[in-house]
Amino acid sequence: MYNAGYLVSGAVEEVPIDQAKAQFDTNFFGAVRMIRAVVPKMRQQGGGLIVNITSLAGLVPLPFWGFYAASKFALEGLTEALREELRPFGIRVCAVEPGSIKTPFYAADQKAPSMKEYAARRARFEKSMRQYEEKAPGPELVAEKVARIVHSRSPALRNPVTKEATVFPLLRTWFPRSWFERGLRSSFHLDDEAF
Repeated sequence: MYNAGYLVSGAVEEVPIDQAKAQFDTNFFGAVRMIRAVVPKMRQQGGGLIVNITSLAGLVPLPFWGFYAASKFALEGLTEALREELRPFGIRVCAVEPGSIKTPFYAADQKAPSMKEYAARRARFEKSMRQYEEKAPGPELVAEKVARIVHSRSPALRNPVTKEATVFPLLRTWFPRSWFERGLRSSFHLDDEAF
């Protein structure tokens, strides 16, 4: 089973609640509906595999992607719970966690209108994200990871794709929170006025 999502970007204060709900309806409840549709058949046949496509943002949230990150955090939690619920039925459950991948995902971003209070920092963040996306690998990396999982007898719970998806969650746990936050601000030029 495979599922994906979309992005509504903007500060939490900027994103209208109906757009935030739509973000969750697709990225989280879309996966829930698909899972509920296939699990009875998987139980009946005595096995199956559910691969949820989450995101690095579901482990390391980014500013101006609050609702996207929250929807992927929710999918991470659901994946972990399902893994234990469905294990007795021979159903394997795992998450694939891509970092930046070059796809139409960023072009399809449904940006919330910007408030002047956030405009400068948000513009610098969005510029940084465009630069990450330009250097990002293509979606074949995600497809290769999913293919390896499909052929695995015992896939790991979390399966990062890209170097940053492997490294950033580790850095978040290794370094003091203040250091990690400073690094995040520096990486996305959130404190630079002349970027």
